[in-house]
Amino acid sequence: MVFVIAQVLTALIALGHLYFLWMEMFAWETVGKKTFRGFPKELFKPTKGMAANQGLYNGFLAAGLIWSFLISDPQWATNIRLFFLGCVIVAGLFGALTVSRKIFTFQALPAIIALIFVLFAS
Repeated sequence: MVFVIAQVLTALIALGHLYFLWMEMFAWETVGKKTFRGFPKELFKPTKGMAANQGLYNGFLAAGLIWSFLISDPQWATNIRLFFLGCVIVAGLFGALTVSRKIFTFQALPAIIALIFVLFAS
């Protein structure tokens, strides 16, 4: 059961990062405005390139987590999953310290919970 929860949490985090990739790279001036309401509306257009860059990084995080599902060796899959969950946690902590504390709740905390489940499952 712990293994299934670890898998589901990891998949949800990967899907979340795919969503952020899409929003930041392709919908920054539409969905981004609705998501980041505290960000000045006039800055969305000039920060489109910066947001796309962030989206690309979110895509790399998602790709790593998805890759962990495609690895046949259980120990190697766990190691890759732990590494990329750790990357998500670090990014979430940095975002919480430098941008908004909400990032901890939406990015770092779910990854911490998933990491704990992955550790218990292994």
